[in-house]
Amino acid sequence: MIELLASILTITLRAGTSLIYATVGEIYTERTGILNLGIEGIMLMGAVTAFAVSYYSGSLFLAVLTAMTVGALLALIHAFLTNTMRANQVVSGLSITIFGSGLASFLGQRLGPASNGHYLVGLIGAKFNVITIPLLNRIPVLGALFKQDILTYFVYLLVPLAWFYLYKTRHGLNLRAVGENPQTADAMGISIFRVRYLYTILGGMLVGLGGAHLSLAYTPGWAENITGGRGWIVIALVIFAMWNPARAVFGAILFGGINAVQFRLQAAGTTIPASFLNMLPYLATIGVLVVMTWWETLSKRIGAPASLCKPYMREEK
Repeated sequence: MIELLASILTITLRAGTSLIYATVGEIYTERTGILNLGIEGIMLMGAVTAFAVSYYSGSLFLAVLTAMTVGALLALIHAFLTNTMRANQVVSGLSITIFGSGLASFLGQRLGPASNGHYLVGLIGAKFNVITIPLLNRIPVLGALFKQDILTYFVYLLVPLAWFYLYKTRHGLNLRAVGENPQTADAMGISIFRVRYLYTILGGMLVGLGGAHLSLAYTPGWAENITGGRGWIVIALVIFAMWNPARAVFGAILFGGINAVQFRLQAAGTTIPASFLNMLPYLATIGVLVVMTWWETLSKRIGAPASLCKPYMREEK
């Protein structure tokens, strides 16, 4: 029983790592008042570019750096359209998703050697191996926390640091002020455009890193639609977390845990259709999201930034 629980916890953490990176990145973006619905496209681009670089260069560091750079560039496009051009944030984000998904599919089909006009996909490049921490890995059940890849270990640091920065530093206060009341923040000397550009790009980098984890650690290799809709789950998890990085962990664990259980059920040869089991993580996330949103709305503590999706111009002060 202990081994089964440890196995489920291990899969839960691996499945949730990419979601945590992307969710924290989106929280920082939305905290400034910018909604980015391009998460799915950015994650796909991060996954395909990370895999391609790892496959051809063998460098995991370069692969991760490339994924984060691609994520930053796509987020920069979104920041330019929504801040400078004042484009509709929903339309811009959806455009990023459509563009990123299509380009990732196009690039993915051309990975590997060509044969009779067809390109091989599903290839395996360099990947992050599991790093076991001696002694700590022997703790019953919780030892699974110390049998992870390096990107998952970084998550252990990312979440508390993201929470501390957001709520306990002056820069975090400025970030939240921009999202809540940009007019007042501007009057205090805070550059609204600079803050929104900076954290939209930072968010894109973390989303790209989440995509890289999928193709370099969780399921090493490339396959069409490798994200499986995780970008849309991230949007839901941001609301579930009420724009708090610490709470994002619980949403990611929920998704990853149910994902681990359905894998175990399939391996055990259950008679439940595999397609239904694959739906479970998404159904559970949506169900919890609905309940949490309903409860928080009643208590008037939903926590959404007041200026979310609202463009800002200094002349409108």
